[in-house]
Amino acid sequence: MKNLAVITFIFMLLALPAGQASAVEVAAPAAALAYRSKDIGAGGHVEQLRSFLASHNSPLAGDAQAFIDEAERNNLDWRLVAAIAGAESTFGKHIPTGSNNAWGWGVFTGTQSGFNFKDWAEGIAVVSEGLRKNYLDRGASTIYDIGWIYAANGNSWGSHVQFFINQIESFVPSTPDLLAVTI
Repeated sequence: MKNLAVITFIFMLLALPAGQASAVEVAAPAAALAYRSKDIGAGGHVEQLRSFLASHNSPLAGDAQAFIDEAERNNLDWRLVAAIAGAESTFGKHIPTGSNNAWGWGVFTGTQSGFNFKDWAEGIAVVSEGLRKNYLDRGASTIYDIGWIYAANGNSWGSHVQFFINQIESFVPSTPDLLAVTI
């Protein structure tokens, strides 16, 4: 009886469609990973991202403009590179000393460090260009596809990156003027 239960369980797992991640919103195709400018405009993206990163005490907050500029230059979603930094290093707070590498860029399995960048802006530029040339231009069409190459675990990594993309998208900067109370 125990064997029958185990065999049934294994059969049910195998019957699931390949690559299906339960309770995980599958990322949009590469077209959706491309740069998009909505009503908020690029300037609004800068402020939204700067405020979001500042709310996480991120050292990357001062480079919000670089994220937006590089996203536009490389035709990437403006949230993608910042979201990867969230998944890889809690937005630059947990990195090898002096590396300015918030993305785990060039950190291969079994190693403790990767590329060192002279500053955050250089890291943003190199990672953005690398994502475009080495992932999207070579056929990766979802965040999960990128994850299988980038981190060797597309579903887990992709879920974390997608979480931060959603957080950045829905973040509403608090404006002190709105909080002011006159008595």
